[in-house]
Amino acid sequence: MTGALAGRTLVMSGGSRGIGLAILLAAAREGANAVLLAKTDQPDPRLPGTVHTAVAEIEAAGGRAVAVVGDVRVEEDVDRAAATAVEHFGGIDIVVNNASAISVSGTLDLTPKRYDLMQQINSRGTYLLTRACVPHLKASSDAQILTMSPPVSLDPKWLGRFPSYMLSKYGMSLLTLGFAAEFADDGIRANCLWPETTIATAAVVNLLGGAEAAARSRAPEIMGDAAVALLRDPAKPTGQTLLDVDVLAAAGVTDLSPYGGTDDPELDFFVDPPQVRAARNT
Repeated sequence: MTGALAGRTLVMSGGSRGIGLAILLAAAREGANAVLLAKTDQPDPRLPGTVHTAVAEIEAAGGRAVAVVGDVRVEEDVDRAAATAVEHFGGIDIVVNNASAISVSGTLDLTPKRYDLMQQINSRGTYLLTRACVPHLKASSDAQILTMSPPVSLDPKWLGRFPSYMLSKYGMSLLTLGFAAEFADDGIRANCLWPETTIATAAVVNLLGGAEAAARSRAPEIMGDAAVALLRDPAKPTGQTLLDVDVLAAAGVTDLSPYGGTDDPELDFFVDPPQVRAARNT
């Protein structure tokens, strides 16, 4: 392997489909090894792919991969994923906190059970997986933590729209920014990556608007390409919350038409319109 990530080992929560799989495939084309911790051992008629089909796709793309069937909420499963990476590939270089649960219900409509699920998978899962991998990341020459979570905005329109989901996703972001500071002296970098627009995944189709919403969404490959661009960025950023389009623009990619989404794509949650973002940065 001679790609930018050749010989580097990535541990990801989730990854059977959607954004996670797109990142794994993009990393595989750059020579990365991968360990996937996911629950999807058997096919689900509502969702494409399993952890095993994901491994087959990664290997077809030129990478090496191992499936770990387990739950990011379970400490023993998370520890097993980290141990599997060390056993099969000799260490861990990159952790990707990708697994996530979503509910866009307001406080009165959200059940306590669903509230707990989001906090356990999103923020607690980020903590558990990172914690299990950090001792091995310390031995890497370029250790990185990459979390699929948004920029933190205290605008009331985001604070009040669906507070429980907001808390779980902001928890992922704040933990990651905390990791960047906590482990800076160990040479571990940590960043968050989030899509500017909705992404055409099963979650969008099943929960957020069906085929019409998917048509206004970009393809998962935009997040795969952005993740790899960030992981191999020679500037070695850390402690940042970044949008996919900004990472790609910094890498020289400005034509986003191959990713679809029409001329008027749907902005993702926690993302303000481009003109608002530009005004904030001037």
